[in-house]
Amino acid sequence: MSALDELPWHALDTDAVVARLATDPQQGLDAAEIGALRTRFGPNELPAARQRPIWAVFLNQFRSPLIYLLFAAAAVALVLRETKDAAVIFAVVVLNAVIGAYQEGRAEHAMAALRRLSSQKARVVRGGREEILDARELVPGDVLLLAAGDAVTADARLIDGAALRIAEAALTGESLPVNKSPSAIAADAALADRTSMVYTGTHVTAGRARALVVATGSATEIGHIASLAEGGGTRKTPLERRVETFGRTLMVVAVVIFALFVAVGLAASLPLTEIVMVGISQVVGLIPEGLPVAMTVALAVGVQRMARRRAIVRRLSAVETLGSTTVICSDKTGTLTRNEMTATALWVARTGEIAITGSGYAPEGQLMLGDAEVAIEAAPDVRRLVEAATLCNDAQVLGPDDRDPHWRTADDPTEAALVTLAIKAGIAPAALRDAEPRRAEIPFDAAIKMMATQHDTAASGSRVVLKGAAEAILALCANVHVGEDTILLDEPGRNAVHAGLEAMASRALRVLAVAEVSDAEIDGRAGIEAFRGRATLLGLIGQIDPPRPEAAAAVATCRTASIRPVMVTGDHKITGLAVARMLGIVRDGDVVVDGVELDAMTDEALSSQIDRISVFARVHPAQKLRIVEAYQRRGEVVAMTGDGVNDAPALVRADVGVAMGITGTDVAKQAAKIVITDDNFGSIVAAVEEGRVVYRNIKKAVLLLMSTSFAEILVLLLAVMLGYPPPFAAVQILWNNLVTEGLITVNLIMDPPEGDEMQQPPIATREPLITRTMWKRIALLTPAIVVATLGWFIVRLATGVPFAVARTETFMLLAVCEWFNVLNCLSDRHSA
Repeated sequence: MSALDELPWHALDTDAVVARLATDPQQGLDAAEIGALRTRFGPNELPAARQRPIWAVFLNQFRSPLIYLLFAAAAVALVLRETKDAAVIFAVVVLNAVIGAYQEGRAEHAMAALRRLSSQKARVVRGGREEILDARELVPGDVLLLAAGDAVTADARLIDGAALRIAEAALTGESLPVNKSPSAIAADAALADRTSMVYTGTHVTAGRARALVVATGSATEIGHIASLAEGGGTRKTPLERRVETFGRTLMVVAVVIFALFVAVGLAASLPLTEIVMVGISQVVGLIPEGLPVAMTVALAVGVQRMARRRAIVRRLSAVETLGSTTVICSDKTGTLTRNEMTATALWVARTGEIAITGSGYAPEGQLMLGDAEVAIEAAPDVRRLVEAATLCNDAQVLGPDDRDPHWRTADDPTEAALVTLAIKAGIAPAALRDAEPRRAEIPFDAAIKMMATQHDTAASGSRVVLKGAAEAILALCANVHVGEDTILLDEPGRNAVHAGLEAMASRALRVLAVAEVSDAEIDGRAGIEAFRGRATLLGLIGQIDPPRPEAAAAVATCRTASIRPVMVTGDHKITGLAVARMLGIVRDGDVVVDGVELDAMTDEALSSQIDRISVFARVHPAQKLRIVEAYQRRGEVVAMTGDGVNDAPALVRADVGVAMGITGTDVAKQAAKIVITDDNFGSIVAAVEEGRVVYRNIKKAVLLLMSTSFAEILVLLLAVMLGYPPPFAAVQILWNNLVTEGLITVNLIMDPPEGDEMQQPPIATREPLITRTMWKRIALLTPAIVVATLGWFIVRLATGVPFAVARTETFMLLAVCEWFNVLNCLSDRHSA
């Protein structure tokens, strides 16, 4: 049993699996074996995530050149014996650190939800007896018993079962439950195609099975996902990188300015002490002490605005990062689509295809033939088809209630869609099932791709309804239902059925056929074969997991904003491509790549082709992570959306991980930086717009602060060069930078959108905090402030006003200039 997690369990036959695990599939493990295995493999739970202590998170907030400069400013204030100003600066820095530590402290728990998946119960056979125990007690070799409704609590290899179906959307992204069987499959099969395996974190929707546990704890597929997600999220945001670069530059400029002042002072034969004090004043004037506060408030305002637009921000810096987003890697199931199967078309021999409006499990919609609504009372063939699909069905749909305002189901989505269709058609499923009670059934079998149920009827005594894959049902049919009549299904009739089937399949619909056998009963020994050549085809029903109504508009907005939407799904290529075309994600010349093709690509090949790939299909978690990293290597800023366990590593690694709040697993929500509360793709686009607004407002604040800071420096420098005393005291500069500017920048950072944010390209990742355009504006704004303030100072001194009075008036004039300067900074494209 060495290196169990490296074995291709899905490719081994059941005898080989039993031999490898050295267990008895009927009796299970005995107590001595269990103890040894638990010692060797440990409990069936994920290891606790390595969390940084809160003090380490807090101290990390100070790792920024701009913060270093603020500490330097505080030190200068202490040198000048201005302890109150030093205290204010320290308070500002600590406040920023507290806010940042609080946000990151919450993100440190990103993997806690993964461990909760192991806190369930498991039904096993041990020592020949059936037991129910905590999932953490499972060990490799345990015999696991599964039935409909059970959660799968360990990775296990099936050894026998009947009609087993597993919902794996949270792990693989597959929107439909997967049929499982003990038969071995190819060793190179993708995770979503390993039909002989069941995995932790999934659940049984139908059937029963016996399986042997082959992996527990961190050796499970979810354990591998946890290891991929650990240690991610350390990538700096674009704003953090810009501020870091800006801070380093400012430090160099401060040293140069100080040296310049010393040189000018010595040339003017000023006392060395005075030169140093003036130089320190200049450095203090250069540092925009209010900038960290302005950025923190701007981001906090963005958080509040996003919350109103149904986006909850878990990490403050993610707000601005959205504004730089160039690629949105979006999961399909539950994100671009509703994750609710919907019957969108049906076919009957008399009229051909009939469209079904509405989407999801809410029974809102009509049956339409062209522009005319189909009344069920006037279409007996349609009624018979829909009734039969409802009878050969175990699902229920639940309406809104106090706990959940949405229509929903806990059953197989395919069958639930048929129940919704019945309600749309005016048929009450419960009343129909009471009127024609089920007397026998053949459960769905993946080998024959159909199921059958027997019902008592008032007219014919008994009938058998068959539902399943179209080709399998057609092979049993000798007749077809047309209107109220039954006629022979001849060659032209079969061609017509195939044409209807192909028309639906071309739109990536999952097609079910429904047939019946009148005056018949189910024979358990003969099975389905008893009905071959006796069945009458009632019609076809096409289903799809429909795109969200608002998703297409959101995709179009992304295109306008120069953001590239990319679908990354665990579903099949054909399905993914069809949905991507409906939404406008696929462009001319784009291609679709599946997981097998992706594995065959080198990193270089992926980088060279990634601009043409609009859909990644059938991908597993490590591949999603690779896709995000491939975009990031090209300099893209990536937002990754998702809702499943399988999305967690990519959500952590992406520049902005966006989880769905309704359908999202706890794992996805904890790994993401932003959670969309309404699962609306349009809310993501709205959040991107808010991110752009936040960054634009931060740039306005930077323009205001730096134009004033440079004005202060030039006023002091020119005054000394012209032989005048410094117009500002260091304490006045500190007060101005912290209080005056701190208050007026609030007007800028709370500015509403200008309305054209989503018509602009994303903010370039290499764009500095102060762009070339901003330097030009600073060059225009700064001289105006300098002329006004220094001119007033010189004129007032020339008229005999005392120096202290002139300095105070000049300081007040500087504040007035800043008030007007706010108007100059309101927009870089529109007049105030």
